[in-house]
Amino acid sequence: MYQYDDFDRRIITERAQQFRGQVERRLSGEITEDEFKPLRLQNGLYKQLHAYMLRVAIPYGLLSSTQVRKLAHIARVYDHGYAHLTTRQNIQYNWPRLVDVPSILDELASVEMHAVQTSGNCVRNITSDHFAGVAVDELEDPRPYCEILRQWSTFHPEFANLPRKFKIAVTGTPGDDRTAVRFHDIGLRIVANAEGEHGFEVIVGGGMGRTPHVGPVIREFLPKRHLLSYLESILRVYNLFGRRDNKYKARIKILVAALGVDEFRRRVEEDWEVTRTPELELPEAEVARLGAFFAPPPYETLPTSSDRLTALALGRDRELGNWVKNNVVRHKVPGYSAVVISVKVPGIPPGDVSDTQLDAIAGLADRYSFGHVVVTHTQNLVLPDVKTSELASLHADLRALDLGSSNVGKLTDVITCPGLDYCDLANARSIPLSLEIAERFDRLDYLNDIGDVSIKISGCINACGHHHVGNIGILGIDKRGEEFYQLMLGGSPGNDASIGKILGAALPQNEIVDAVEKVIARYLTVRESADERFLDTVRRVGFDPFKEAVYGAGASATTAGE
Repeated sequence: MYQYDDFDRRIITERAQQFRGQVERRLSGEITEDEFKPLRLQNGLYKQLHAYMLRVAIPYGLLSSTQVRKLAHIARVYDHGYAHLTTRQNIQYNWPRLVDVPSILDELASVEMHAVQTSGNCVRNITSDHFAGVAVDELEDPRPYCEILRQWSTFHPEFANLPRKFKIAVTGTPGDDRTAVRFHDIGLRIVANAEGEHGFEVIVGGGMGRTPHVGPVIREFLPKRHLLSYLESILRVYNLFGRRDNKYKARIKILVAALGVDEFRRRVEEDWEVTRTPELELPEAEVARLGAFFAPPPYETLPTSSDRLTALALGRDRELGNWVKNNVVRHKVPGYSAVVISVKVPGIPPGDVSDTQLDAIAGLADRYSFGHVVVTHTQNLVLPDVKTSELASLHADLRALDLGSSNVGKLTDVITCPGLDYCDLANARSIPLSLEIAERFDRLDYLNDIGDVSIKISGCINACGHHHVGNIGILGIDKRGEEFYQLMLGGSPGNDASIGKILGAALPQNEIVDAVEKVIARYLTVRESADERFLDTVRRVGFDPFKEAVYGAGASATTAGE
């Protein structure tokens, strides 16, 4: 993984020192909260319902075991003993005291971490595939390009005050998008042209929130050397023409939709022809230099493990077999596997990991995975390089930590935002629903029978829980002062990207989980076979069977959204 040089260390250490002085002035009353707000947001510090929240950047989700131990230490000393995994591969602390935040930033800087640009109208954390570097279907490791973009965008003077926040994602797997590139302000997909050369498919204007859009492709093939100059032109057009009069209309997706993709493309290409210079071309030597930080670890030469995985999945130890089937992914190197650690367990808010668990995970990373851990978009963790022969031992260790759940990709692998329990923007609670769903469907045989289906929950229209792209999406709304929930079906963040549609009238809190259960029960009766995914069934049969199951006979999808 990337290692800081002297320049990196200096700017992060100096930023932490600057913020210490700003906090001291705020605590002394020298500056007001209004004056302090833009300063704290530049350092990832939000003010929520009950306390401050600090968001820590995890570039492309990759952590060393040393960094994981530091995150555990911060959770234990400065928070309530938990860290929270986010849907953009970051980590949040929900209870830091303002007086302690400068010390937290110092602690982070000591292990090459920070909270810079995790908030504000700037380029945020660059995200990627959580199986980057080990995926069987990967055309090329995207992480060197993520790191290039991170360095390019950090403190970029021209793009430090954009009309609105800006998110970039990069994937190296053209066939299976695990990065949701179609729902980012800029999505980059590594592809090959007719001559076999690798470049980027460029997608612009995707996003969720109150006006969700599937991002369109504006350039089918961009040579690698032009990556920075072309992205600068995209951002420059956005900076010049994006709306600043209404923050709800300020994202680039609104500009692309208003201009039309052809006109937006024309303006980008016009700017690019004028502004690209040799100095902005990406040298092959620099790509190679950064690529060396992501060189494969010292793998052993081992026999292929496909037969061993099959044997474990079908073996007499059914708990281990289900875990291998649901949580273990084939690796590009023979004899190794990638393991998803599910932190979705009954009674614990999705994405929350305790300090004790984090310390233990760091130890497991050292023992089993060359000291590396990855944060996923689905609020879980990955050990990317585990010997297949050691899977049973790893599973036993995870079970001892209450992290041996075998539900990855299943109904109880719920993605949710903090909702009204923490967030002052939320209209309704999200966490209680996720816990009730986990309890209601806590039968592994039933989950396996249902198959892969995603539930994503947001407590407000800002869609931090990504409800728009859940196979089942739930959105909390305020209805005359009471918490109600809209139920959506048919969303997908992948290559078959789609935005879920509202099934019908919003439901009160005491009915929404029952409605999910009715939807699942109807799916099991109308699917063509056990191999037909929930999403495929919804697309095949339409909404009427599910609407009737939830709202009663006579209900039809023509009245959806009432």
